[in-house]
Formats: sequence, structure tokens, C-alpha cells
Amino acid sequence: MTTPTAHSLPSLKDIEQARIRLQGVLVATPFLPIDPAFTGGRDLLVKCENLQRTGSFKIRGAYNRIASLSDEARARGVIAYSSGNHAQGVACAAAMLGVAATVVMPENAIAAKVSATRRYGAEIIFAGTDSETRRRHAENLAQERGAALVPPYDSSEVIAGQGTLGLEILEAVPEVRTVVVPIGGGGLISGVALAIKSLRPDVRVIGAEPEGAADAAASLRSGSLVELDHIDTIADGLRARRIGNLPFAAISANVDEIVTVSDAAILDATRLLLTVAHVVAEPSGAVSLAAALTFPPGERVVAVISGGNIDAALLQTLATVGEAP
Repeated sequence: MTTPTAHSLPSLKDIEQARIRLQGVLVATPFLPIDPAFTGGRDLLVKCENLQRTGSFKIRGAYNRIASLSDEARARGVIAYSSGNHAQGVACAAAMLGVAATVVMPENAIAAKVSATRRYGAEIIFAGTDSETRRRHAENLAQERGAALVPPYDSSEVIAGQGTLGLEILEAVPEVRTVVVPIGGGGLISGVALAIKSLRPDVRVIGAEPEGAADAAASLRSGSLVELDHIDTIADGLRARRIGNLPFAAISANVDEIVTVSDAAILDATRLLLTVAHVVAEPSGAVSLAAALTFPPGERVVAVISGGNIDAALLQTLATVGEAP
């Protein structure tokens, strides 16, 4: 597959148009400070997309993609593939727009994410346990049905929708010097980095990945897409074996660095959010904070908490075992 050039990526105008489409759809999620006493004196704000509609940022890109389709295309329905958060975003967006949705999910998907996706009215099909298996299944199904595919990250419209988050960060925190964003397939950081670098090239955009799923970091180092043979991380929303083609182009052009963190550090960050900031985040959403806690104190940092759809058993464990780091 040919890697797309930057010309395939959305522009700042596309992101601004996505923001118009999303008016009245999104929740205005807050920016919360983390007490410096618990962060080694760091000046940290978290952008709480765990409080977004469907519990994650995914509604932004999913809604923009579906709303961009023609009436004829929407009438044939949409198909997506996801471990959970994109599934909910697509299901919710489709329901709001009156479109039938089918989502291919892994056989080991978190039960709460499956249940939420069903509540929005989507049909669920289970296929395998890795991202490539469900992607292939969804693509084949879309071709068979003549339905529109709503990819989780490798889509210009999806990236533009996620980029609206970057606009919000710059408007709410103009003094920000560094923005940290989790990376799974790369759609969120692609949109955020495109928006920020278009308006404020002086602001650093840092990606955060689990050590056990560090394909984006490997790809950035090598200068070409790297696909991992094995994924091992508690961050279930970041278990993509490789980032998308469009995200690779965007990350290569606009992301300053990618930091990898251990599962232990991710769990510490998840517990810190819960016990100190009173923010319920899933491990995938807390990866950015885990990375930010490795930076030296000084400049103001915004860490994007990308989702809060945490497994109930893990939440109970974090709430009852140990103290915030």
C-alpha cells in the first residue's frame, strides 16, 4: 500500500468546517489542573475527553465522517471496526443522524463497551482479537453490503473531526507550551497536531504510547511504517499493530516526539487521576499523563485524557488498592 502524501491530509479549513458540523453535538469538556504536590511540581492540565459524549473523543471524528457522507451513502448504512470507543462514537453518531450502523469488535472487547455500543442501536459482529483481523472483516463487509466505512483513524474526515480538539486547546490555554496525546491508530494526534502546528508551530506536540504497543515510535524512528508482530499492554484502546497511512504522514510532519511508558506507569497515572483529580480515565486515556510525568518541571503542559470507559473490575481495584503516586 502506498503511503499517502501530506496532500491527502485534511487542512486547517477542513478542521474548522468539522467544528461547525459538531456544534450542538459535543460536550464542552473541561481542562483541570493536577495538584503540583502530586506531580513533582509540574504545571499540568488535563483535557477531560473522558467526559465527552460516549466517554471519549471518538464522537468527534465519527460524527464528522458520517455527516460528510451523501444522503444516498447514508441510506446504505455505515460499518466500523473498533475495540470499543470508536464503536460507541460511530453508534452514537449514526443514531443521531438516522443511519444504520454495524461495528466489528474483538472477541475480547470490554463488556461495558459492547453494552454501550448496543444501547446506541448498532449491530455488533465479533471477529478475532487483533486490530488487523477486525479491519479486514469490516472492509469485506462494507464491500459486500455497499456500505460506507468509518475507519477509526485512517480517514481525512475522521482526522479533521479529531482536530477540533486541538482548536479547543489553543483557545482555552493560549499559554500552553506542550500538548501530549495518546497514540493508538494515530487519528487523534494527527488532527490535534495539524490544528496546533497550523496555528501555533511553537507549541510542541508529543505522542504517548505504551511500551508494549510502540509501533508509532518505531515508525517515526525508521521513517517508514512499522507493524508489530505482538501487542502487550493494559491500554486496550491503543492496541493497534500499526498506525494508519494518513496518520503516519501527519505524525512524520507535525509531531515533535513520541514517548513510551510502561503499563505500571500507565496504571499509576490512572490511579492519580482517580484519587487526586477525581477523574475516571481508562488506561488508554491516562497514557498521556504517564508520559507528561516524565517531563522536567517548567512549562505548562496539557495532557489529553482521551477516554473514560474503564473496566469496572479495574476501576474497583484502583479505588481500593494503594495510594496515588
